[in-house]
Amino acid sequence: MKKRTLFFSKSSGFEHDPVKRNGAAPSLSELTLSAIGKKHGFEIVATKDGRVFDGDLAQYDAFLFYTTGDLTDPGTDEMPPMSALGKQALLSAIREGKGFVGLHSASDTFHSKGKSFESQAELDPFIAMLGGEFISHGSQQEARVRVADPTFPGLLGSGEAFTIKEEWYSLKNFARDIHVLLVLETDGMQGSEYRRPPFPLAWARKEEKGRVYYNAMGHRDDVWTSERFQQMLAGAIAWATGGTELVLVANMSLVTPQASVTRGRGQGRDGRARSRRIRLARDPISQGPGGVRKISRDRHSRSAAAVLHR
Repeated sequence: MKKRTLFFSKSSGFEHDPVKRNGAAPSLSELTLSAIGKKHGFEIVATKDGRVFDGDLAQYDAFLFYTTGDLTDPGTDEMPPMSALGKQALLSAIREGKGFVGLHSASDTFHSKGKSFESQAELDPFIAMLGGEFISHGSQQEARVRVADPTFPGLLGSGEAFTIKEEWYSLKNFARDIHVLLVLETDGMQGSEYRRPPFPLAWARKEEKGRVYYNAMGHRDDVWTSERFQQMLAGAIAWATGGTELVLVANMSLVTPQASVTRGRGQGRDGRARSRRIRLARDPISQGPGGVRKISRDRHSRSAAAVLHR
């Protein structure tokens, strides 16, 4: 039986081009994920209707989010929102063993209470599950991405590093147990958001029995149509739905040892520049050399801030 992934792309905040539908026509992200599923043997069920989470979630092996804002609010796209109970049902399903894949603005969803440019000791449960949270982004530009774990499904063809043009998120509130997969090398980047040491761009972690993957890429259409990103998506979905057994080792303190400290200036909600040093709430734990140990092979291995987007 094919693994089934629910792709949820409701935009209560800023609506990104890859998830916009033109009338009844599917969005670019929906078309791309369906093609990937057909190629790799899994099913994609796409919706923007938040009421789906009040239904039978047992039929899905994983959930894939490209969302923004408070999803319990109809918001920008005016599609039916998720209920508070639906949000609880989603998080419970993940803890009980369902997979979760978050792309780009999934980290700009259900923000923790508090100022955007400050860390929070108490996180929104969705953010706590995801493992990190959006702060802001600067102008689109080329940047270097370091591959921290080339053995993870979907990263085998990416080499040690690659350079692409993208809208790069600055992130905070990293979970202590994330296994970092990709690192944004901030040296030489333009914009106050990036005046900070390198930090995680993509990671994997466990949420009790569930598998959680996040990748901050995916803003640009040409990223979605690239073979590299599509391989990442195929690998992420394969892992999240149980296609590969991996032992994840928390490695943030090894590969991005200063990720929990940001320096520089960002735009506050009032639009004025602010300069501060932030110690993020969940500092990485100390550990010995770590990585990921593959146990079995897998055939796939090869808002707060709607205004900040404008």
